[in-house]
Order: sequence, then structure tokens, then C-alpha cells
Amino acid sequence: MQRGYFITFEGLDGSGKTTQLRRLAATLEAEGHPVVTLRQPGATVLGDRIRSILLDSKSEAAHGPIAPAAEMSLMFADRAQAIAEIILPALKDGKIILCDRYTDSSEAYQGGGRQLGSERILEMHRAACDNLQPDLTILLLPSLEASLKRARRRNHRHSQQAQQGADENRFEQESDDFYRRIYEKYEEIAAREPHRVVVIRDDASIDNIEACIKKIVATRLSSVAQT
Repeated sequence: MQRGYFITFEGLDGSGKTTQLRRLAATLEAEGHPVVTLRQPGATVLGDRIRSILLDSKSEAAHGPIAPAAEMSLMFADRAQAIAEIILPALKDGKIILCDRYTDSSEAYQGGGRQLGSERILEMHRAACDNLQPDLTILLLPSLEASLKRARRRNHRHSQQAQQGADENRFEQESDDFYRRIYEKYEEIAAREPHRVVVIRDDASIDNIEACIKKIVATRLSSVAQT
């Protein structure tokens, strides 16, 4: 059996990556491909517990801020569990894995946003994840101005949801400078790994971005099938 194919989706909060992941999953399944989808943090029982710690702003307000190194460690604990429980078995079974965030997010958010630096994140990835890399990463990265505007819109929406009891807006409360550092780190990652990371910069419609992603993935899968 041929090894599966591992695709990750990256981008700032509000970039539309989750919507595009779901659309691609539907397309691939309609074409007869076995598909597994997951998000990080989350996707496992342990991961969901970690997610509630990392994303709940109310928890931080009650118990104090999470140290950047602790935040990084929790992200990788979630990732290591997802790799063991979901990703490696799916790869072994020849499935296509679509993952909403992966180590690039840690490098961007903790390495860039929290200013821990890339090397610390990459060392953690080698130690906790056995350096497992995606075959393809779709990075949705419109202009910084558009990205910040979307992040602020998302922040407002999540703040309204939090008043009704739902709260995953801890990161959305960060400053524009925090998001600027994330954006710059994503740019750095894309420049460093151009074969793996495909950047979609256009602030286009959802349908147009979907068409672009479908074309990219079809080309990559066709290339794999021919090897």
C-alpha cells in the first residue's frame, strides 16, 4: 500500500484556512480519496483538554498568563499525541490527511509572536514529533493590512460569543505587533521551504481560492501517483 499524503493549512486567525480545508476534504472525498481531517490544538481527547487551556481567555484571567515556553510545550504535547493517534496510522493506511495548523503555526505564533525564536521551535519539533514534515503546506497569506483587519473582525465576533459562554479568543486579544511578528515569520518559513509551502497571497473570493487550492493539490497528488 502506498504511503498516505500529509497536507497542512496555515495562516493568521481569520485567514479562511478552516473553510478551505473543509472544502478540499469534500472535493477529495467526492473523488474517492480516503480523507482524515483534524485541527491543532485538538482532535484527540487529550488534545481537546489542551485546547481548552490554550485558547480559553477566561481561564487565563482566572489563573494568570501562560508562560510562552509553557504555551509552546502544550502545543507540542497536543501535536505529539495527534501524530501517534491519528496522523501516523492514517499515513500507514494510505489516507490523505488534512490538518488545520501544524508546527509552522508554533514557529509563527510562539517563535515569532511570543519571540521564542525559530530554532527553539524546530528543536522541539525534532524531539516531540520525530521531525515529521507535511508533504504540502497551503499558506493563506493576503496582505498584512487585510490579515490584521480579519483578525480584528474575528476578535470582535469571538468576544460576542464569549459573552454567551463560548470562549476561544485568547490569541485574538493580542496586539497588532504580535500579529505582525507572526506574519513576518510565516513569510520567513515560506522563503525557507518553497517546495513544501505554497503561498496564496490573493485576497480573493472563497470560491477562487478554493479553485486555486484544488489545482495545487491535484498537481501534487498526480505527481505522487506517478512515482
